[in-house]
Amino acid sequence: QVQLVESGGGFVQAGGSLRLSCASSGRTFMYSAMGWFRQAPGKEREFVAAISWNGGNTNYADSVKGRFTISRDNAKTTVYLQMNSLKPEDTALYYCAARNIGALRTRAADYGYWGQGTQVTVSS
Repeated sequence: QVQLVESGGGFVQAGGSLRLSCASSGRTFMYSAMGWFRQAPGKEREFVAAISWNGGNTNYADSVKGRFTISRDNAKTTVYLQMNSLKPEDTALYYCAARNIGALRTRAADYGYWGQGTQVTVSS
């Protein structure tokens, strides 16, 4: 059983920064690829970023490349999403996700464990 708890969301002005954290209770965290997804009101959940089990590989949605950075600390069983130069269109509920396999994926269907989400609101 894996439990994921996100934190770090909030309200920020355009151009600002936030750092999201996702703490995992799973004993297999160090072998799991992790991902961040987001869902805005009235829209489908979309991929944001993913990281392989050892942090050696990362992938980003085109809309966040150069602004967001995903990282992980296996000793703390935590994955992070540093978000800089935030835009109003980044406003969404951000979810952390984990898979049982170490290779990263960009499809939500490839992730078996999900957190409850943390809200990010960016004002113009």
